[in-house]
Amino acid sequence: MNAFLVSTVVVAIGEIGDKTQLLALLLAARLRAPVAIVLGILCATVANHALAGAVGVGLSRYLGPALLRWLVGLSFLALAGWALVPDRAGMDAPKPRGRLGAFGTTLVCFFLAEIGDKTQIATIALAAEFDRLVAVVAGTTLGMMIADVPAVLIGNFAAHRIPFRLVRTIAAALFVVLGLYAIGSALVGAP
Repeated sequence: MNAFLVSTVVVAIGEIGDKTQLLALLLAARLRAPVAIVLGILCATVANHALAGAVGVGLSRYLGPALLRWLVGLSFLALAGWALVPDRAGMDAPKPRGRLGAFGTTLVCFFLAEIGDKTQIATIALAAEFDRLVAVVAGTTLGMMIADVPAVLIGNFAAHRIPFRLVRTIAAALFVVLGLYAIGSALVGAP
């Protein structure tokens, strides 16, 4: 349960103001199909985070516990710095043309946008730390949905009212705490 809850909170906070949340706003404004967009986000997130989680669990099984804790701790500290850098809404805007429809466009755009994103890296680190694939993927997926569904439903109406700088600072602080915890565990040799 701890893996699920930590994963949910980390990704929900880390996703606010992220490029994929901005992508959700953009898709909602362009496609005006909230149910299809939400389902596309869900499917893309499950697929992307399942792959990321599998990498994290694989790493946890092949690296020694001390080295793994150091790598996870340093990864979280790097994510803390990354969380402070604002994403831009003007990134590659999806063109809702072709035969994919709102669901397909969202699925493809979100899956590709998550590759190398901080939430995917966090999923790898969380899965390596907890070695609980299903709990971490379920938690990170729920965290994504907590952050992105309101973006789809609200659209651009309230996006300018969210204090993204404060949210990024809170996310960075959370990543620092997790990083220091993992490094502290490595130093004392705790399981």
